[in-house]
Amino acid sequence: MKKVLVISLLAVFGGYLLKVLFQIDFGHQFFTNGVKDLYLVASPEKLKVANVVTAIVVNFRGFDTLGEVTVLFLATTAMASILYKGRHQLGERAVLFSGSSIVTTGSKLLFPAIILLGVYVFIHGHLTPGGGFQGGVIVATGFLLMLMAYKDYSVSHIVLSVVESLAGITFASLGLVGLINGGSFLNDFMGNGTLNALFSGGLIPIIYITVGFKVGAELTGLIYTALNEKD
Repeated sequence: MKKVLVISLLAVFGGYLLKVLFQIDFGHQFFTNGVKDLYLVASPEKLKVANVVTAIVVNFRGFDTLGEVTVLFLATTAMASILYKGRHQLGERAVLFSGSSIVTTGSKLLFPAIILLGVYVFIHGHLTPGGGFQGGVIVATGFLLMLMAYKDYSVSHIVLSVVESLAGITFASLGLVGLINGGSFLNDFMGNGTLNALFSGGLIPIIYITVGFKVGAELTGLIYTALNEKD
C-alpha cells in the first residue's frame, strides 16, 4: 500500500512537471522588455557596477543573499557541532604530507599568496567575476593547506567567531540602514562612484567584503574542527 501511494504521488508530481514543461515555448524570445533588461541597463548606469551578476546578487536580490549566508552559517554550525561531539573518534589530525620539507616550505610560500588572492576576489567582486562567497572559499583553502601540511598548526576559534559575528552584524546593519532610509533592504545610501573604479557600486563592495570574511571564517572553523584531534 505504501509503495502504491508513493508511486501515485510521484506520478502526479511528474505529470504537473511535464505539463509545465510542455507549456514552455522553446526557441521563443521571452521577456523582450522584462526584468533582465532592467538589470542589464541599471547595473552599469545606475549602480555603476560592471559585474551585473554581482549587482543582482547583492543589490536587486540582496535579501536573498542574506538568506544564503544564514543557511551557510546554520549548515556549518550544525556540521561543526556533530564533528565536535565525535572528535574523539577521529584520532590524530590527518596530515597529507607529514615531514615533507618541500610541502611545508611550499605551503609557507603559497599561504600568503592564496590569502591575497581570496581578498582580491571579494574586494573586486563588483568589477570582475568573483565575490564574497568565492573569495571566502579561497581564503579557507589557504588555511586548509597549512592545516594539512603542519600537524601543530592551529587557528583560534575565538578569533574566527569574532570575525564571523562582526561580518554578519555589519551585513545586517547595512541592510537595515538601507531599509530605514530608502524603504528596502540594502537600499544604497552611498554614492555610486564611477563605473569600473575600485570605489564604485556604493554598498555592493562593502557587502561583498563582509560576506568574504564571514564565509572564510565559517569554512576555516569547520575545516579545523574536522581535522583537529581532540585536546
